[in-house]
Amino acid sequence: MIVETSRQVRWPAYVMAGLFLGYAAGKAVFAAQGRLGFPGGPVVPAEEYERYAREVMGVTTAQWSAVATGLLGAVLVMLTVTKAGRRVPRVPMLIGLTVALVAVGAGATIMVVDGFVGLGVGWGPHHGVLGLVVIGLLVATIWSYARATRRVTA
Repeated sequence: MIVETSRQVRWPAYVMAGLFLGYAAGKAVFAAQGRLGFPGGPVVPAEEYERYAREVMGVTTAQWSAVATGLLGAVLVMLTVTKAGRRVPRVPMLIGLTVALVAVGAGATIMVVDGFVGLGVGWGPHHGVLGLVVIGLLVATIWSYARATRRVTA
C-alpha cells in the first residue's frame, strides 16, 4: 500500500522546475541564433562547432534537443508534487528521476570541477556554486518524492 503524506517538501521541485525552464529558454535563445553553449556560460570554441557539424547532429538540432530535455525535466519534477504525478507508478518515476540526476549531475559536476579546480572549459566559481545548488535541489526533490510515496506495511 502506498501512503502519501501531506508533509512532502515541495519547494525544491518548484525551484528545479524553474531552473529546468530557464535552461530550456537559454538553449532556445542559442538555438535560434545557431550558437552552442548557454547565455552567461563560457564561449564555445570554433572547433566545437566544426565537430558538431561533422560528428554530432548539428548545432541547431543539438540545442533544440536540449530545449526538449529541459522541458521534460520541468515536467518530471513537477510530477513529483502534483496529483497527476501520483497516478504515475512510483518505480518508473524513480527511474526517470534517477536518469535525470545522472544527466544533470554529470553536467553540474563539470561546472563544479571547472569552476573550483579548472578543466579549461571556462566555468567560474559562481558556476561551481550553482552546480552544487542544482545537484542539491534535485536530490532533495527525489528524496521528498521517495519519502512521500514510500510503501508502508499496515
